[in-house]
Formats: sequence, structure tokens, C-alpha cells
Amino acid sequence: MEKIFDNTEVAFALKNNSELNRAYFLFKMISSQTLVKIGTSLAGFAIRTKLPVKGLIRSTVFDHFCGGVTEEDCLKVVDKMYTKRVSSVLDYSVEGKETEEQFEAALQMTLKTIEFAKEREAIPFAVFKPTGVGRFYLFEKKGEGKPFTEPEQREWDNIVYRFNAICKAAYDKDVLLLIDAEESWMQDAADELVLDMMRLYNREKCIVFNTAQTYRWDRFDFIKQTHEIGLAEGFHVGFKVVRGAYMEKERLRAEEKGYPSPICATKAQTDATFDKSVTYILQNLDKNMALFAGTHNEESSYMMMKLMQDFNITHDDKRMWFGQLYGMSDNISYNLAMHHYNVAKYLPFGPVYDVVPYLIRRAEENTSVAGQTNRELNLLDTEIKRRRMK
Repeated sequence: MEKIFDNTEVAFALKNNSELNRAYFLFKMISSQTLVKIGTSLAGFAIRTKLPVKGLIRSTVFDHFCGGVTEEDCLKVVDKMYTKRVSSVLDYSVEGKETEEQFEAALQMTLKTIEFAKEREAIPFAVFKPTGVGRFYLFEKKGEGKPFTEPEQREWDNIVYRFNAICKAAYDKDVLLLIDAEESWMQDAADELVLDMMRLYNREKCIVFNTAQTYRWDRFDFIKQTHEIGLAEGFHVGFKVVRGAYMEKERLRAEEKGYPSPICATKAQTDATFDKSVTYILQNLDKNMALFAGTHNEESSYMMMKLMQDFNITHDDKRMWFGQLYGMSDNISYNLAMHHYNVAKYLPFGPVYDVVPYLIRRAEENTSVAGQTNRELNLLDTEIKRRRMK
């Protein structure tokens, strides 16, 4: 395949010089595990004690990794990215809620983003997290097959209602819907719910996408089994395939509770599971499958481009999307889009303080992925120097 991801002029065309320098500064900070630990501790302390740091967070890390505070706030970024053919996935990134009122608010916000997406070609997808609409503990208990108390059963019925309300709205408004994956010990119950939603709303085409985190060694078989159910029962199966977001937490819990880790033993094994999974889906696009490949890995992206060529899948086939997070891997997103592949950036939004847990996770993930931050720094440095030479 032609190597396209080194073109920094295309990658950073939407960034002015001050935005480039801010990005370089942020990734330089993130490259130090010590600074990330200090920064995340300080951010948590500042929020708990209500220190007036909202402006500082907003003008630095928030504006780099988030689209805005509200969905309307995001429109400027959405429209700007779409001038380069990069679409958006509006992601209401408020985490760690526990009350029915908060879950109801998340439902209404997700329905609002679906309505918002219906009106805009630049926003083909909506997204939500299972624990955004119900308590983590209930997913865990359901997955373990333990009986609910009466109040818990009512809560679970509310979760099922919210899942269905969101999926039906996406179906009615013809908006593609990504349902995120979370920790393995709550995921079985979420997977069952998503499968039921696919049965209901993926009859004509793929609307509802589940997520497979391929740092879990069982996910290739899970994708295959889900597809076989879809073929047998006559519905489409969509998957967002990613490497995963909770590795340290997963390994620690497995060790503490004395069960085999669900996480691949090595990075190479995770890469192989990712590649095998996306290859299977691309091979089966004509057999009721669709793929949203969420990756910041250049080699995997080149591999998928080659597979599309080998399987005669056109660059703009709507059953195949590449996805990256806003603020990261612009060299992949914008260069793919320039070559007419379907690309969508996850665009987080929400009140500044509420989104801080998401931002902390982003910083921690960047420090834990070998080479990711250095690659960002090298690309930014190349573009800064290129502009100086002009």
C-alpha cells in the first residue's frame, strides 16, 4: 500500500500555528508518566475542592480533546472537520453516574444527539455507554445470573427501556448507533441487550453496532458467534472493533479475585486478534456485516486498506468506517479522508468538570501505549518545521 500517513500538511491543515504549538505542549506533558500522575491528582483535587480551574482546563486539554460543552457548542468543530470529509460521532462523555435521575438525563441527551445527527450529514453516528443508562452493579449481577430484588428488577426494566428507546430512535431517524463496551465483568449482560436490539432494528441494514475490545482474547469468537446468530435469524451484525480501554483494571481484578485474565498476554496477541477480527468482518460485508474500525494503529489501517482493495470494497462503502478520537491521530484521519475513505472522529462533549474523568483516561491511555505519544510529537514537530521553512 502507498504510505500516506506521513503527510503532515494534510493531517494538520485545520490547525493554526498556536493550536499546533498547544498540541505539541500537551503531548509533551502526556509523554511523562510522572507529570500525568501529578496532573490527574491535581485535577481531581481542584474539582473536589472547587478551585477555579475551569478556564485553565477548558483552554488546554479540554479544547484539544473535546468538541464543546453542549452539542450546539460542537457544531463549529463538526463543520470544520467536515470541510475535509471527516465526520463526527458526538459522544456525551459524562461518566460515573449512579442515580435514576442521572440515567434519565443521559437518555434524553442521547436522544437529542440522535435528533441532532438526523439533520446533519456530517454526523452519521450516535453513541452511548451501557453504564450511562444504568448502574454498573446491575449489569454485573445480571451477567452473573444472580436474581434481582424487586427494586433492582424495576431498575433493570428501566435499563432495557432506555436501550430500546435509544435504538428505536436511531432506527426511526436512520442514524447509525455505536454502543460502547466496558469492563468484562459487566459486559455479558450488555452484549445480550445489544443482541436483542440488533434482532429488532437491524433487519433491513445495520443500524446498531456492538463493540468488541480485542485485547480480550475471546472477542474474535464472540464476533463470529454473533454473526452466525445474525445469519441464522436474518438480521445484520455491526461491530465497532477496538483494541480496548481498561487493560490495567482488568488484569488487576483478575489477579485479586484469582481468575484467568481475560486480556491477551502480549501486545502482539492483541494486534493479531484485532487484525483477525476486522479481516473476518470485511470478508463478510456482503453477508450482513458492517464495521467501524476504531484504531490509532497505522499498520492495522494499512492492512484494512489493502483488504478493501483485495475484496473489491470501494473506499466509500458505507458498511466500512475508520474511526479515531478527536485530538489524536489526525495523520490517519485526514489522510484517509483525503483518499475518500469513510472516517469519523469521536467528538466528546459535556460540562467541563463532568468530562474530566474522560480526559484523565485519555492522558493515562496515551502514556501506556508504547510509541503513541512520541508519534504524535514527531508529526507535530515535522509540521511546525515545515511551516517555518515556507
